[in-house]
Amino acid sequence: MNQLLEQIASGIGTGAIYASVALALVLVFRSTGIINLAQGEMAMFSTFIAWQLNQVGIPIWGAIAIAIVLSMAGGAALERLVIRPFRNRDELSIVIVTLGLFLVFNSVAGAIWGYTIHSFPNPLPGGVLEIGSFRVTLATVGTLLIVLAATVLLFVLFQRTKIGLAMRAAVDNPLSSKLVGIPTGLVLSLGWALAAGMGALSGVLVAPQLFLEPNMMFGVLIYSFAAATLGGWDSPLGAVIAGVLLGVCQNLAATYIPAIGSDLTIAFALGLILLVLLVRPTGLFGSKEVTRV
Repeated sequence: MNQLLEQIASGIGTGAIYASVALALVLVFRSTGIINLAQGEMAMFSTFIAWQLNQVGIPIWGAIAIAIVLSMAGGAALERLVIRPFRNRDELSIVIVTLGLFLVFNSVAGAIWGYTIHSFPNPLPGGVLEIGSFRVTLATVGTLLIVLAATVLLFVLFQRTKIGLAMRAAVDNPLSSKLVGIPTGLVLSLGWALAAGMGALSGVLVAPQLFLEPNMMFGVLIYSFAAATLGGWDSPLGAVIAGVLLGVCQNLAATYIPAIGSDLTIAFALGLILLVLLVRPTGLFGSKEVTRV
């Protein structure tokens, strides 16, 4: 029983990481209609910026705040200079562009900071929270609380504000949005800026557990894609719940199913993506698209 509780607690910690990155993926998809393959590498690059600022003497939370602001500015610039020229092309062109961004961010980070592992200071408190025989680290609790707070803010943004309504309209019907006066270009840039900021926050939460290096987000990105697919690409809350669920299932499968072990967990995530796409393409919490004729 104790081993089961330990694996669940460990899975919640892992799932919180997947949930934070999945939330950034869902954010950029919901606000721009694009699946950003470079989201993980953008988060990694932002984390390196926070680490570099901390190395020159800026306190860790100050370094993180500056990195998030710089990332948001960079995300908006990327949308304007790199993504928007391909906006009216086919979807494959956008996928190729984001794949190219993936390679560019990875290569530039390697050229600047090298491929050696760096230790990233944990901005969250240490220690363990004990509830009976259930033990979970305070860092995990803090990560979950931050992710849930971000989810609530995104819900309010998309469902209760005019900006959120404009972002959804710009994705669903760009032409009609322009006709009613919505500045679609500005709205799409805002979506990329918010997603880049969320990605930066995800990176600094992940880095203390994975160590900082240019390839640190590759595995996380695969699991986060699985979480976003499982939860539904238009559901921030679904991404969070699915991320935690995926982390727990991954841990339990690796522990109690010898055929999977720790070597086939990525295959487990990919298999989950295929299964969800076959059974429920919109995900567990995604909404079905309705077309009026």
